[in-house]
Amino acid sequence: MEVTGEREGLDGSGVTVAVLDTGVCLHKDLQGRILEFQDFVGDRGMLYDDNGHGTHVCGILCGSGALSGGKYRGMAPGVGLLVGKVLDRKGDGSTQDMLAGLDWVLETRERFRTRILNISVGIGNLAEPAKEQALQKKINEVWNSGILVVCAAGNKGPGNGTVSSVGGSSLVVTVGCHDGSFEMGNPGRCETYSGRGFYGSPVRKPDLVAPGTDIVSCNVNYYRLGGRIRNAYVTKSGTSMATPIVSGAAALALQKHPEWDNARCKQELQYSAVDLGLPWNQQGWGMVNVRRLTG
Repeated sequence: MEVTGEREGLDGSGVTVAVLDTGVCLHKDLQGRILEFQDFVGDRGMLYDDNGHGTHVCGILCGSGALSGGKYRGMAPGVGLLVGKVLDRKGDGSTQDMLAGLDWVLETRERFRTRILNISVGIGNLAEPAKEQALQKKINEVWNSGILVVCAAGNKGPGNGTVSSVGGSSLVVTVGCHDGSFEMGNPGRCETYSGRGFYGSPVRKPDLVAPGTDIVSCNVNYYRLGGRIRNAYVTKSGTSMATPIVSGAAALALQKHPEWDNARCKQELQYSAVDLGLPWNQQGWGMVNVRRLTG
């Protein structure tokens, strides 16, 4: 599935988005977008992504589509990126590294005027409740600083109460996965495993859903052969892919409405979503709708 969110006159310019993930590579589609990179796993000074997940997420958010003639352009190709590497080459990470990444986002907030934090990291219920509480407390601190926090619902569904612990906060925008009618014949479509909230809970999660099956975006393992770039893009699926779609939509809205705070932006994301007629703990307010949000 191709995903394009850019609206006429809107590309996210002037909006800074922080991404905590596996890192990012120097993909041509991301040139000029990366404002700062910090490595909380290997403590390296240069850009890298030894997994590929983070580069794919960044491409969905703000890839220019340069290597595809614009075909695989991201949601908001004008945004500035802060990328923190908090996951290793296997996509695993520690609570300590995630907390360090969240602290970095807070410490640099004023310098980069960061408006959005994208966390495409699905963490299940942690064995140590104290660690889960520490993460949610720090995520809430980021939210209370004025940053719109957008978190993946995780891929542990479809059971009741399977939303990732990082998306469990009542404050953040928690993104589940649904492809509408596009992938109806696909048994691996993302809504079959997207994390769901507790049915009947006063904290209703997820907040909304976005497409996440076979999303085409930047491939960390691209190479040059015979004078041509090969393997520049790859397809991935999951709530990790749905999350930057919502972050990108929010960036377009904040470019148009810079006066909105994070609470107002969350509200507008919810109210503009399209009701799919599904249970709340599966779809939240419904499918993200860029046209309604930025109209």
